[in-house]
Amino acid sequence: MPAVAARLRAAGCVFAEDEARLMLSTARDPGELAAMVERRAGGLPLEHVLGWAEFCGLRIAVEPGVFVPRRRTEFLARRAAALAGRRRGAVVLDLCCGSGAVGAAVAAAVEGVELHAADVEPAAVRCARRNLAAAGGRVYEGDLYAPLPAALRGRVDVLVANAPYVPTGEMGLLPAEAREYEPPVALDGGPDGLGVQRRVIEEAPRWLAPDGRLLVETGGHQATRTARAVARAGLVPETVVCEELYATVVLGSPAGDGTADGG
Repeated sequence: MPAVAARLRAAGCVFAEDEARLMLSTARDPGELAAMVERRAGGLPLEHVLGWAEFCGLRIAVEPGVFVPRRRTEFLARRAAALAGRRRGAVVLDLCCGSGAVGAAVAAAVEGVELHAADVEPAAVRCARRNLAAAGGRVYEGDLYAPLPAALRGRVDVLVANAPYVPTGEMGLLPAEAREYEPPVALDGGPDGLGVQRRVIEEAPRWLAPDGRLLVETGGHQATRTARAVARAGLVPETVVCEELYATVVLGSPAGDGTADGG
């Protein structure tokens, strides 16, 4: 391991020893290890080098060109799982699913969910199908709700979305690994960062069950505007924050129902 860590450290990897350990545990032979080290030294994100990312204790398959699930999004997944656990056989829809990490985490935490997911990126859909296969998840390729079967309308108990929310003007401020190796469509939320979110929120009531819940990850400074969009859609907004993960989620529940909080 010392030689691997030294090569990574020389390439500027801050956590060289930890990364070396992960590569050694993943590589099947010395040749694959050497190739991993060179790809990482060349700037490829660690998760793309390994072929997986850790999320809620799971190994989520990712490939180059696919958005890497962030640790802060574990807060969104836990909230969704808490809500799904309230109903036997809950119907869960993961929009803008990327690799399917949130759906996979919910399915791992709650037995018997009926899981659906969708993303517009073909590479993300391939990864999501791999990650959700064990849970029987169905993954659709297309723009938001467009590819979903009409039979899902009015049936979704938990609708969870980690839509892109980086303002277009701030894309250049993202770390190089995100800018260069993740698809812009998974990051760029339009002029104010909330363009895709608004589309998710506006149409959500058509897909939610009568007592269904909407959960949307957003930026802390954007939460007020996200909550306003939820209210305009006819849902009651609630903003919840996890300071440890620097995560913010806005929930939407039917009017007259005071149980939006997922615990």
